[in-house]
Amino acid sequence: MLRLNLRSLTTTAMAAAKDSKLIFAPAGTNSTQRADQYTKGSLSRPQLDPSPFTQFHAWFTHARSSGVQQPETVCFSTAHLPSGRVSSRYVYLKELDGRGFVVYSNWLHSRKAQDVQSNPYASLAFWWSDVERQVRVEGKVERLSEKESQAYYDLRARGSRIGAWASEQSQVLSKELGEREVLEKRVREVEERFEGREDIPVPSFWGGMRVVPEMVEFWQGRESRLHDRFKYSRNGEDGDWEIERLSP
Repeated sequence: MLRLNLRSLTTTAMAAAKDSKLIFAPAGTNSTQRADQYTKGSLSRPQLDPSPFTQFHAWFTHARSSGVQQPETVCFSTAHLPSGRVSSRYVYLKELDGRGFVVYSNWLHSRKAQDVQSNPYASLAFWWSDVERQVRVEGKVERLSEKESQAYYDLRARGSRIGAWASEQSQVLSKELGEREVLEKRVREVEERFEGREDIPVPSFWGGMRVVPEMVEFWQGRESRLHDRFKYSRNGEDGDWEIERLSP
């Protein structure tokens, strides 16, 4: 009987732990459970540029001048097919040109590389809390040429260039072989390979990936969650951009 009672108590405790909320309605900077209100700006159609690239550049410049820390930080999301499983990670936007938004990474070993090989569509999401703005981008990805990637690669610190060669990004580092030591051994090997050289070539598996947008949304926080949202969309790479206001 005692054993049955202990088992019952354990089952009850496990069920309670499973049903309990570790986080519920977290407050912002106020002392209530109500989320902070957004009051720093508004967005209307006359404020928008016909081009989402020009509009993004204006917002990005404003974010930098307003003290937003590393406004180039962006959540880059991909999905693998046929499973449909989505993965996200934070990367840095390194370029914006007339075709799209460029990030750099390992395109052989990484999870995003595997996703893009099966599904060439991706999304970007910027969040700039100091100005209460976010931007979403959805579109198809394309690799930059080796020449384009080399131009940015040459700007990186030497250690970062060495690291690009040494890291099989997202691959498991063997516990049996020392985990971190495996990576550091590869770094030493690459350092020896390029000792005394500054003209380190960009690895063939590393480089830029451009998200060519089919949709760009600009979001300005407003009070009572009645945010201002405008979506740019077009059909085909050469089509005109259509601007529509979205419900918050």
